[in-house]
Amino acid sequence: MHSEDVNGKVLEHWDCDDLEAAMAAGEVVTIDVRTPQEYLFEHIRGALLLPLAGFDPAFLPEGGDKRLVFHCGSGVRSRKVAEAWLAAGHDRVAHLEGGFAAWKAALKPYTGTDMASGAPIRVNAKTD
Repeated sequence: MHSEDVNGKVLEHWDCDDLEAAMAAGEVVTIDVRTPQEYLFEHIRGALLLPLAGFDPAFLPEGGDKRLVFHCGSGVRSRKVAEAWLAAGHDRVAHLEGGFAAWKAALKPYTGTDMASGAPIRVNAKTD
């Protein structure tokens, strides 16, 4: 993870390992800002959907013990949302650098779609 100053506030750029570990520890709320269609086709299991097109920081709860981490397809939309969150008066936020494309390239687990049946399937799920 690395961070940058955005008008005196902190924007963190997390990598896939950072997000996977924080999700496993229950430390974050992951918010997918892609379209509903993108989300339904494939998404990080446990991520909530709040598309960029309708994003309003007022709809998200403040405080709490979990960090917000935004993600999109490539990192562009999630950065815009993170900057909007900071502009709304918050001091720190994170987004997944490289987005869902980086998540898939890192072979992290996600929920996809079985193209034969249309049913959701686990992709890259660890089998123990």
